[in-house]
Amino acid sequence: MQSFSAEIKSRGQLTIPKKVRDMMHLDEGQTVSIIPVGDAVILSAKRLELDEARRQIRRIMRQSCCSVDELMSGLHDERENLYRDLYGKKSD
Repeated sequence: MQSFSAEIKSRGQLTIPKKVRDMMHLDEGQTVSIIPVGDAVILSAKRLELDEARRQIRRIMRQSCCSVDELMSGLHDERENLYRDLYGKKSD
């Protein structure tokens, strides 16, 4: 197991090295658990399902250059298709 070093800044901030973030699949804004164990600490990814879903949606939107308006428009279309599939054509 490889060890990594990082410096604690004046306000107690610690930058997790990129290799560690990549290995642990940590993304910006993600919550982690810090567990003191004697004179050491354990850092664990604390994945909240809703937060993880939000991060994935933001990442997909950035990668596809999709705007919120486009996403909402697509959602409206999908809801209409689902309604039609489940209940048939809407009556006007």
